[in-house]
Amino acid sequence: MQITITTLSDQLFTIDVSEDLELENFKALCQEETGVPAKEMSIVWNGRPLHDDKLTLKQYGIQNGEVVLVQHIRGQISHPSELPNIDFGSINLPGSGQYPSRGREDDPAFIRSMLLKDPSQIALLKERNPPLADALLSGDMVKFAKVFEEQRQSRIKEEQKRIQLLSADPFDPHAQQQIEEAIRMKNIETNMETAMEFAPESFGQVHMLYIDCKVNGHPVKAFVDSGAQMTIMSQQCAERCHIMRLVDRRWEGVAKGVGTQKILGRVHLCQIQIGNVFLQSSFSILENQPMDMLLGLDMLKRHQCVIDLKKNQLEIGTTGTITPFLGEADLPEHARLNQPGSSHNQDDDRDLAEALSKSAQESAGSSSSKTPSTRNQPSPSPHQFSEEVVSQLMKNGFSRNAVLEELRRSNGNADQALATLFSKSFSMP
Repeated sequence: MQITITTLSDQLFTIDVSEDLELENFKALCQEETGVPAKEMSIVWNGRPLHDDKLTLKQYGIQNGEVVLVQHIRGQISHPSELPNIDFGSINLPGSGQYPSRGREDDPAFIRSMLLKDPSQIALLKERNPPLADALLSGDMVKFAKVFEEQRQSRIKEEQKRIQLLSADPFDPHAQQQIEEAIRMKNIETNMETAMEFAPESFGQVHMLYIDCKVNGHPVKAFVDSGAQMTIMSQQCAERCHIMRLVDRRWEGVAKGVGTQKILGRVHLCQIQIGNVFLQSSFSILENQPMDMLLGLDMLKRHQCVIDLKKNQLEIGTTGTITPFLGEADLPEHARLNQPGSSHNQDDDRDLAEALSKSAQESAGSSSSKTPSTRNQPSPSPHQFSEEVVSQLMKNGFSRNAVLEELRRSNGNADQALATLFSKSFSMP
């Protein structure tokens, strides 16, 4: 009969055996395929470990086409609930001397000297283990030994945890969830290693698409973004190009996407010079925008632009003008800030919540799409709000007065009122 064997390391194979084969001989066959010693092997069938090596597969009830799990258990187990006999004597504790009993593979001085001799290993270490790479390149042996020891102890603890999971009760749902998570993480690591080997370019940094242009005679590096709905310009760039006098502040509002930004107004018509041609475009002026100018979909569709990544150029269909995208060295400084390892603000969620609150307050009674005639409409009175909506918002722990106030500010928009209430509930440290 045929028995399918699987392991926790995702090995899967089928062997032909006799139903009268004893379990100890079955383990010997599995040892040839998996490399796991038969004495350290546990066979699990239908969630139940098999312990009597003298019983046959037929006596256990294993039939043709069944699937069994092979687990590697270090140490001898006398009972399924007992932990394996693990020898911790070879583990050196931190601060117990200059590592006299270690092998060379656990000696930080030896590892450090080996890495420093091979630039390719240093590059790989920077990519896969930045903390250890920083300690290595700092030139401080004590710092390197400390980081190395911390990571080694962490690996030892993870291995001990894995062994305990393998010897745990197979019917324990918590243990099974942890084993499932360990298998999932191993699959992710395998997938990442495969990607590093066969598609290393996927881990590289791709810089954005910028072109050189002029607005009102002033040079500007414009970001080409086909995912943006409208063409925008920062307030600083508009002041530099002397077009703030054309801003129509009746079009102020809030731009929402990844975060929120205040729209100061709109320049209805202005010329952009790309190469030797002049194109008409409108701009929405944003108050705090790191990019000088962003060419959005409205501009790109109006002039039938083609983004040619093969030739690395932007083709303007209405004029036939072709302009190359800028190289990385010519990009503006802010476009090069998003590098691996750069510091990230740990309070991003709170900052976003505060921005939502500020935007909701500043845009109370208005939105980016309202015209001057609708901006002066009176806000709904409290009795105009649905009691069901008010009750639903109060279930989140807010008082009735606060709910009614935010509903009034947001003109009855329950989602916007809820976002503002939550954002106000965050406290600054």
